[in-house]
Amino acid sequence: MSLKNRDEHNRWRNITVGFRVSTEENELLNKAVALSGLPKQEYCYRKCMNRDVIVQGNPRVFKALRNQLADVLAELQRIETVGEVNDELLDLIEMIADILGGLKEESE
Repeated sequence: MSLKNRDEHNRWRNITVGFRVSTEENELLNKAVALSGLPKQEYCYRKCMNRDVIVQGNPRVFKALRNQLADVLAELQRIETVGEVNDELLDLIEMIADILGGLKEESE
């Protein structure tokens, strides 16, 4: 039998909660999880319980930020020729700006 997994407050989480999302929502959720540096379970738990998701700078977060910024740059270059901006891109830019702003505050 495997060891019971307990969280940082020594609580045993043994109940499973699941929900369905669309493909677009899944992509947005995965981007937010990658940018947070948290495991998906912990990210969803904190958001559902209306708790703050505090991003701790680490190599995985910086890599996710770099990748997302590269995607944003490619999308902005595409938009420059087409001239349309979608709401998902604006949400992603806002999320990245919030994270970078928080990382800047920590370093000061």
